Amino acid sequence: MVIKEEFLNTLRQYFSLNLYEVKIWTALLSRKVATAGELSDLAIVPRSRTYDVLESLEKKGFVMVKLGKPIKYIAISPADVIDRVKKRVAERSEEKLDKLESLRTSNVLKDLEQLHEQGIQLVEPSDLSGALKGRYNLYNHLEAMVKNAEEEVIIMTTSTGFLRKIEALRGVFETLEERGVSIKIACPKTDKTIEMAKDLGSAVEVRFTEEIEARFCIIDGEEVLFMTLHDKDIYPAYDIGVWVNTPFFAKALQQLFEVAWREFNTSK
Repeated sequence: MVIKEEFLNTLRQYFSLNLYEVKIWTALLSRKVATAGELSDLAIVPRSRTYDVLESLEKKGFVMVKLGKPIKYIAISPADVIDRVKKRVAERSEEKLDKLESLRTSNVLKDLEQLHEQGIQLVEPSDLSGALKGRYNLYNHLEAMVKNAEEEVIIMTTSTGFLRKIEALRGVFETLEERGVSIKIACPKTDKTIEMAKDLGSAVEVRFTEEIEARFCIIDGEEVLFMTLHDKDIYPAYDIGVWVNTPFFAKALQQLFEVAWREFNTSK
């Protein structure tokens, strides 16, 4: 039986199987019922490995053993396999999330925080900087920065970036409003940004610009995250940002923003 390598690789990615597992599974699907020897020959997998592979597939819910002798294996319906895999992934994810959440009240977190605080004391603030690649990582870091704001959050972004940030950070903005943190966002004026700004209520002050386009965030006049390219020119996975924790640069950028902020359109 010859199955295209591209198809096998696709199955491996979706179902988290190794090469022998996916070969044996597809071979069994083509026969529905077969012995280990038959599957070994059909899938071109060493017979010495076939039994281990079938045992692994049985535990994962891809096959079951047929009663009687010689021992034969029955292929589970692919639709049922998907349901079983989904359930297993959900259970493992829930278990891992619970373990991670339990760290919040453990001594492990205290030790990690202590290490982090000691490390910060050993470096100059200007040395605290880093590069972030990929929009997913950028937004994770941006969310962490915004959550820790104590006085002010300043964001300047593109029109599409504004829509993404509101979707990702709306809940965080509402929490910051309760804490009295000022949130200012500047972005290009479009029908969509105007509509979205109206829905924000008092949590965020939005002003519009028709001439300036930039992508940065300033937190409390101390740290800055800025993106180096326009989001329309870069694929999300290749988006690049730079984070710096230096009050000197952050305050200078904050002051420049405040000058421009007074000229931006406040109309919603």
